[in-house]
Amino acid sequence: MRTYFKQIMLVLTLAFTFASCSSDNDDNNNSSSRDVKYEVTGNFTGKMDVSYMEKSGAPLIEDINALPWTKEFTADAGSDGALLHTSGYGGVAGQTLTAKIYVGGKVVSELTGAANNDGIIVVHTKTYVFPR
Repeated sequence: MRTYFKQIMLVLTLAFTFASCSSDNDDNNNSSSRDVKYEVTGNFTGKMDVSYMEKSGAPLIEDINALPWTKEFTADAGSDGALLHTSGYGGVAGQTLTAKIYVGGKVVSELTGAANNDGIIVVHTKTYVFPR
């Protein structure tokens, strides 16, 4: 069941990624930096995982065993951008997660979400597209 849940989340993440990518995104800074940091913080106590675009631009899914969770790398020249999606279940209603994407040390995308009455949480940041 957990593997199926992860597969569904990956498909949704990819769908949102391609639907929300835009080369004319006004939120993108003009920095040529490809130094990326992903960060997930909060007080959610259930089982969590995170989907993100890694340095080559390929999507990865990873379990989050403790908060805060971070991942840092320098994106390859062929990578189009950065995306962070986190989800969880088994938490308590109202518990929160905050997901942030940093590029060149600057927050370029941030979103906080709260668990629903079933203890399920989904936080999907806006996709950051590297300037061309």
